[in-house]
Amino acid sequence: MSDISNTLPQDLTVLRQRIDTIDSELLRLISERADCAQQVANVKLAGDPAAVFYRPEREAQVLRRVMADNPGPLHSEEMARLFREIMSACLALEQPVKVAYLGPEGTFTQQAALKHFGHSAVSLPMAAIDEVFREVEAGAVNYGVVPVENSTEGVVNNTLDSFMDSGLHISGEVVLRIHHHLLISSITRQDKISRIYSHPQSFAQCRKWLDAHYPHAERVAVSSNAEAARLVKSEWHSAAIAGDMAAKLYELDHVAEKIEDRPDNSTRFLIIGNESVPPSGNDKTSMVVAMRNEPGVLHDLLEPFHRHRIDLTRLETRPSRTGAWNYVFFIDFKGHIEQPDVGEVIEEVRRRASDMKVLGSYPVGVL
Repeated sequence: MSDISNTLPQDLTVLRQRIDTIDSELLRLISERADCAQQVANVKLAGDPAAVFYRPEREAQVLRRVMADNPGPLHSEEMARLFREIMSACLALEQPVKVAYLGPEGTFTQQAALKHFGHSAVSLPMAAIDEVFREVEAGAVNYGVVPVENSTEGVVNNTLDSFMDSGLHISGEVVLRIHHHLLISSITRQDKISRIYSHPQSFAQCRKWLDAHYPHAERVAVSSNAEAARLVKSEWHSAAIAGDMAAKLYELDHVAEKIEDRPDNSTRFLIIGNESVPPSGNDKTSMVVAMRNEPGVLHDLLEPFHRHRIDLTRLETRPSRTGAWNYVFFIDFKGHIEQPDVGEVIEEVRRRASDMKVLGSYPVGVL
């Protein structure tokens, strides 16, 4: 057989040789970075046997610098994702991060966990949001990932309720673009689909598409989209609405892609842990406040933020479980609790509130 390389244009051969040289240099540099990460671990352990290896603020700073310094042609977010995986693999050499998430395997919450921690993290599925909280509180895992709000359907009440009884800190956030697909198995008769499985929120996010394309199909709500994907494996007349991870996990085929009614459909997830997070330079703070039931209470709550020019990013209310017609406010705002102006606002709100708890200050989501 003739040497194929002899038939290639000279400039292509040179370019491929250059790519091989660059790959060798990348390999050397990544290995050098991994070795440095191991040395960092040794220094930390020498100073403190119970040292914390994963630092949310440090990783956020590194990813922001990568995005700011990226010369292209790769998009900055794509470059950051590459570094995210390198950092995840290097961290695993020090101590693999264990992360609990709302399962089962193949859910969007697992996808969010891997997006935030990288694929070298050990991700463990939990059956319910309160179980994620319990695993983190017990120290069985380092962090948990829970959904908190969807751009279409609003807040996840189970998550907010869990925070009211928990002493955990929010240590990060990740926003995931949610794309729903209609999926079938190898035994499904596509022209006979009469039943569609999915999570209730997914049905709500795809309502218009379903009304237009499958108006007569039975819509069966299940605990997760991953569970929906599992069910269709054994039914010839059913389909599932789920995402790419579930489709890959259960080896399903796409009938239609991106069937969500709103193209900007996204879900915000929170990272919960036992440690508070130092400032990263671009942070957000979350708190829960219970106010007395009296006229002007909302004005009294918000006035310090306005006066100190603190930017509120979200305000949600939940009925208090301690008294009729009393409400608890969940507030997100820009800034870190260690900033003087933020600290002043928190103290003012504390004096006006019947009860208050800072849930955490944490880096604004990078990816």
